[in-house]
Amino acid sequence: MKKLLLYIPLLTLALQACGGIEDEYMYGKGLYTIDWNAAADSSSTSLIARFWNADEHFFNYGNDGLVIDFQYWPQAHAMDVLIDAYIRTNDAKYKTYFDAWYDGIKVKNGNSYWNNYYDDMEWINLTMLRLYDATKEQKYLDTSKELWGYIKAGWDETYAGGGVSWVHDKPWSKNACSNGPASIIASRIYAITKDDSDKAMAIKIYDWEKENLFNPASGAIYDNINGQTGAIGQFSLSYKQGTFVGAAYELYKITGEATYLNDARKAANFCISNSGMIDIGNNVLRDEGNGDGGLFKGIFMRYFVQLILDKDLDPIYKTKFTTFLNNNAETLWRKGVRKQDLLFGTSWTSAPAGTTQLTSHTSGCTLIEAKAYYEKMIK
Repeated sequence: MKKLLLYIPLLTLALQACGGIEDEYMYGKGLYTIDWNAAADSSSTSLIARFWNADEHFFNYGNDGLVIDFQYWPQAHAMDVLIDAYIRTNDAKYKTYFDAWYDGIKVKNGNSYWNNYYDDMEWINLTMLRLYDATKEQKYLDTSKELWGYIKAGWDETYAGGGVSWVHDKPWSKNACSNGPASIIASRIYAITKDDSDKAMAIKIYDWEKENLFNPASGAIYDNINGQTGAIGQFSLSYKQGTFVGAAYELYKITGEATYLNDARKAANFCISNSGMIDIGNNVLRDEGNGDGGLFKGIFMRYFVQLILDKDLDPIYKTKFTTFLNNNAETLWRKGVRKQDLLFGTSWTSAPAGTTQLTSHTSGCTLIEAKAYYEKMIK
């Protein structure tokens, strides 16, 4: 009960009625105006209250300690939500979790940040870079560089002509999920250190993914290529669209080359327009299931909002993308949250029943934080 009291006042604030809605949405027009800053405070506070393991300093996999299980890569995204909240509010209460998490996940991962899956290390690396950006504490950048060394070793040209492998002991498996984030890391490290080798690596990884897994006609990002057979897994998931958007956009920022911005726009447009990617009836990203899939939508939204906010994005697409962002956020907050304990599930159109996993809840929190950040930046 003590946990519940942490955020009920915030939830009340976020849900209070205070007038009409400015934009047109497919759902909920005129019910009440949402205070997105308060909604984000409520969501991020619930993540801490419901999932944070105060004894071992990591995020449990199930809410309220019902599943005390350590999963490595979701830790990055849960901490990203707290970083979002800290950047948005400058409230030191969020910062108090940074060092504890940094030490806690290392202990739980066998006293190391190394992992057999390159993409898992990439997510942790991206969070380390965000922690460094937010605090300027050198240990986060040092750990990022350590992880980057492991990840670069995953580049392999024996199979499929290049690409970062998905799994350490399966070098023939080249996946979008291990290449998009790797390119983002390289671009962001370059932005800090100005080491040209990192910029070159960002471009090399991106070029490989674009050549092998990007459909230039549609904007689809395919899942993987089997380097032994040449077979391509021709299905798309929202987070792989999102990391390609992020990789292209980061390269646009460090090079100024419009091709990258156009690639990001095309990949984003596929994700919000293709019938296989969205819930057509509600015009929101579709339910991609529990487990790892619970995180996918939130990852897309993180990079999607960064693209929307860029001043050089074509106004027609800016309007289209903003409408989609608004509709997803409105729908999730009005329909997809369990109001009594503020938990999100796999669907953004209906409230969860029973236990919620860290992945699904974090994804919802990511969207609400992204919407609050968007509103802050356009003022």
